[in-house]
Amino acid sequence: MRRALEHARQGLGRTTPNPVVGACIVSPEGVVVGQGAHERAGEAHAEIHALAEAGAQARGATLYCTLEPCAHTGRTGPCADRIIDAGIARVVAAMEDPFPQVRGRGFARLQANGVQVEVGVEHAAAVRLNQPFLTAVRLGRPFVIMKVAASRDGYIAAAPGRRTQLTSAAAVRHAQYVRAQVDAIAVGSETVLVDDPLLTAREVYRERPLTRVVFDRRLRTPPDARLLSTLSAGPVILVTTREASRSGRAAALERAGASLLVPESDGVAGALRCLPGEQIHSLVLEGGAALYSAAWDEGVVDYVQMYVADVEIGSGGVPMLPDRHFSASSLIEATTSVLGPDTLIEGYVHGPH
Repeated sequence: MRRALEHARQGLGRTTPNPVVGACIVSPEGVVVGQGAHERAGEAHAEIHALAEAGAQARGATLYCTLEPCAHTGRTGPCADRIIDAGIARVVAAMEDPFPQVRGRGFARLQANGVQVEVGVEHAAAVRLNQPFLTAVRLGRPFVIMKVAASRDGYIAAAPGRRTQLTSAAAVRHAQYVRAQVDAIAVGSETVLVDDPLLTAREVYRERPLTRVVFDRRLRTPPDARLLSTLSAGPVILVTTREASRSGRAAALERAGASLLVPESDGVAGALRCLPGEQIHSLVLEGGAALYSAAWDEGVVDYVQMYVADVEIGSGGVPMLPDRHFSASSLIEATTSVLGPDTLIEGYVHGPH
């Protein structure tokens, strides 16, 4: 199963709206005869790749897979039928697939056709690996990572409205690596006005377009913002209000290439519920303080990545979560890494789900 999980990781940043899945087939003699990963939505699932590699050796073997095999026809056929036809004797799955068209049906079809089924091996690891997919299916919104660059004393900028570079090249490279694996980056309009960021994945390989989301109720984003010059890297979505979407500013931004998204309800949570329809299951919040605070207050931050720079700013700085309690020690399954002179502290807010 751990080998299957390693294969599943090959799909990170590539399979949305599908989950990442890995599979491994082991003969009765304990020999690995087939393995594979789901690499892109619309292409063969991990089980099919593993069965193709195993060929006739699949008969009587055990198939290990990180998620329940599907039993419905979507863009590909049902994996459960292919497993049965190949003569697999036993399926060991890490977890059930919560997607409504699967949700136990794959296991039931296998068992009805004489295949032994075992569920739960490395369950926790499989859940962690598929947090974006699971969050989208169960909560109807993306898995939200709050990414923060802060000073030792907890400030994210030297002063309101002042662009402040805090972290080292090593931390920036790590953040770019994260961008290569998520579906979208989100910032508030103040960040666009102050930093004029590109919000692209740089110095890393990324196969799919990276969506950039700007929370901009008043459509303050200028049509000549730098991120609108990078549409070849991925779409730019401005989350705004119905009133603002009917203004002249909206027309100018649409001519510049932006897409406008008007949620049915107010707040960050309402906007997030619109994003799975845009093929966004994982989202990194990259600033600023107003967006961090709104997402934190609404309880939609799932994971925190805090890059702590070896500098102090002092009381005139902009706090990460003003007038709110946050302690890195309260993060669940927290880890600490050294990135050059900086320290990365990361962990779950609510725990994997």
